Amino acid sequence: MHRRCAILFAFFFFAPLRSAAAQEPQLPYRDARLSVDARVRDLVGRMTLDEKFWQLFMIPGDLDDPAFDYSNGIFGLQISAKPTTGDAARAHAERINAIQKYFVERTRLGIPIIPFDEAVHGLMREGATVFPQAIGLAATWDTTLVGQVSRAIARETRSRGIRQVLSPVINIATDVRWGRVEETYGEDPFLTSMMGTTFVSAFESAGIVATPKHFIANVGEGGRDSYPIDISRRALEEIHFPPFKATIERGHARSVMSAYNSVDGSPATQSKLLLGDILKREWNFSGFVISDAAATGGATVLHHTEASTATATKDAFEAGLDVVFQSSWPQHRPYLDAFKRGLVAESIINASVSRVLKAKFELGLFEHPFVDPDSAARWNNSPEHRAIARTAARESIVLLKNEHNALPLSRGVRSIAVIGTDASEARLGGYSGPGVQPVSILSGIRDAVGRTSSVRFAAGPGRVSREYTIVDAEQLSSVDSGRTVHGLRGEYFDNNRLTGAPRFARTDPQINFGWTLNSPGRGIPFDWYSVRWTGKITVPKGGVKRIGVEGNDGYRLYIDNKLVVDDWIKRSYGSTLANVNFQPGSTHDVRLEYFESTGNARVKLVWDAGVTNDWTAKIRAAVDTARKSDVAIVVAGLEEGEFRDRALLSLPGHQEELIERVAAVGKPTIVVLAGGSAITMSRWIDKVAGVVDVWYPGVEGGHAVADVLFGDYNPAGRLPITFAMSEGQLPLVYNHKPTGRGDDYLDLTGQPLFPFGFGLSYTTFEYSNLSMTPSEVHMPASVTIRCTVTNTGKRAGDEVAQLYLHDVLASVARPVMQLAGFQRIHLEPGESRSIQFTVAEDQLRMLDRDMHWVVEPGAFRVMIGGSSRDIRLRDEFVIR
Repeated sequence: MHRRCAILFAFFFFAPLRSAAAQEPQLPYRDARLSVDARVRDLVGRMTLDEKFWQLFMIPGDLDDPAFDYSNGIFGLQISAKPTTGDAARAHAERINAIQKYFVERTRLGIPIIPFDEAVHGLMREGATVFPQAIGLAATWDTTLVGQVSRAIARETRSRGIRQVLSPVINIATDVRWGRVEETYGEDPFLTSMMGTTFVSAFESAGIVATPKHFIANVGEGGRDSYPIDISRRALEEIHFPPFKATIERGHARSVMSAYNSVDGSPATQSKLLLGDILKREWNFSGFVISDAAATGGATVLHHTEASTATATKDAFEAGLDVVFQSSWPQHRPYLDAFKRGLVAESIINASVSRVLKAKFELGLFEHPFVDPDSAARWNNSPEHRAIARTAARESIVLLKNEHNALPLSRGVRSIAVIGTDASEARLGGYSGPGVQPVSILSGIRDAVGRTSSVRFAAGPGRVSREYTIVDAEQLSSVDSGRTVHGLRGEYFDNNRLTGAPRFARTDPQINFGWTLNSPGRGIPFDWYSVRWTGKITVPKGGVKRIGVEGNDGYRLYIDNKLVVDDWIKRSYGSTLANVNFQPGSTHDVRLEYFESTGNARVKLVWDAGVTNDWTAKIRAAVDTARKSDVAIVVAGLEEGEFRDRALLSLPGHQEELIERVAAVGKPTIVVLAGGSAITMSRWIDKVAGVVDVWYPGVEGGHAVADVLFGDYNPAGRLPITFAMSEGQLPLVYNHKPTGRGDDYLDLTGQPLFPFGFGLSYTTFEYSNLSMTPSEVHMPASVTIRCTVTNTGKRAGDEVAQLYLHDVLASVARPVMQLAGFQRIHLEPGESRSIQFTVAEDQLRMLDRDMHWVVEPGAFRVMIGGSSRDIRLRDEFVIR
């Protein structure tokens, strides 16, 4: 029997045996009476090189594959829950316990693992509560509530035995085209620092390692994910570093994840400046640094700054990386090889292992490695947590437009048209678990009105309008070794002109390739090759009217030896389809030729088989539904996510036409936006009565949206990002520095559609009585700023009072304004409340011309109001 298989068999089917270390008289590292440092030193001194390496390697995985040898231990595993008909959280806890038991009792030293997972807005596993997406939590501008949410997520996470989360995302959303804006807390360093510190503190207090990410600046030019960052050290210090420094110093984060991108030419994972000089020495970070998944080798295949994975490993650990995060067990081999070849110094290895073991001792894993599955069953998706989810969703909702007080809707309205696939889908956003019975907006509205109103639903055209699909393997055939197989025969050439003998040939089931960081196969350069695919294509029922290619041009398609698509000149990316008339069941010869000369290739063989592009009929049906109703609610959504950046900020598909057509009926039309980033609205905003942004509102989102629409809750969410009028204004943030001349365009203003901090209410508020104590300050000291906020409307509601500062005269250009404080307060009609902000030295300091942090003497302008544009009170204090 294979050694690993034998271990697993004995582990799962016989009485457990203790590890060799556990059977000896108590060793120092097992003595909880000793200090953590003493226990770490003792354990490191007993470890082999292999055992040390595996404490610096983490992957998603389990013990199910007998070919994977975990006998030397491992840092940690991301353990998925197996499908179950019972309680998912309980089953997950039991599974983690069983795996932890192997490492504690079956490895030589009995070192427990750190089970880890994702938890941006809820544990990303079946059975867990899903709260509003991070950008929605930021939109609450309520750190007390976000603390409740974070503690609830931490409770569910810890109850399963998970002891590290790869969260939160505290990158600054400097460009809203970035697909991961939804995971962030927005564009402002102060707001992000407050939210991120609240999140991290909750987890670290619960005995779970939090991992702020991605260090540093994970969004580049054009809003593209992990694009190279070439910005000044000043910009890093002022914009990108503050949230990380805050979550480490105030939140006590014990881990940080490095980024995929390069910074000033160096991959973040190999950056001595970032990981060594700044994080570990300047900030005295005592925790451990992990790479993003597969990022360590990215220097070799992506950035091309390393000759091999071995040298990338050496330079990463010398820079300050502690743990390599990969996606599978076999990927450990080149990293272990670098250790065994002596490329990584023993002192560096020991230092990294010590950081990891310190965390494991601090977490109490050696004394208490297991959890009670009953606790997991108790807390995951508990009524208490769903109640918090509903409160958080309500507080996150931002009212953007409310013409003639169209909202809230009267419960006496006889009929309501609810339109859009996002009304029925209950989407939860990126890095989400499936949720338990998530409440859709449609269900929430129906629950709210009961039998008093007729609710009619029309799906509309959806977010995506397909015009073609990839040809399936079942429709492709070719001959391989004398027998007919599904797929096309591909001949791969190590040149870009299909000349000479092919380097190799194979059968490809589908033509659906994206060769970005690698080549099509061994012996083929990633940026210099050509391919010829041949075979036959069989037409399914319904026939085919169009066939062609989507991808980087440099392709031509022959059908029955006739050239039907010719795009053989390298230029761009697109799709080219030819009109054909293929009858059902007919078979045709097909030949597709493709070449690549720079890399980053895409090629897909596509046709319109089975595609019913009936979006116009779906819009007509939605319009008819609106016409029969007293009010129309159109729920429109975004397509976004990791590595799904958006070039266009308008609503995808035909949703904008849907809104226009529904609004043209003449019934009051409310648009509910579901998404995690900014949306342009110039085509339709003037035609609708109301606009409400609900982000991705979590499992109780449908109820929360209905609460706002029908006035059971007065919305008070505020935008944590700037909404532009057009993509041409991007990047657009509120806290920019003064321009050299102006900020307008020839054909468009430079002002936003909706500014940072914006949000309407069903009531009104006034600000008065601004005072500052003292008005003249000698550093180090603080300034107390007070004002009065009054609810002047007829409804109770929340106001988010926002404090902004501006350094009136400085030695270097300073932002036109910077958020320095905020408070969300609840006021009854006619109620007034005095609020105060304290501005401390760290909020007044700046980097001078010599890059020293100083507080320069002079005047600071104080601005208080309801958004970055809605300033109600203004004055100045002076630093002497």
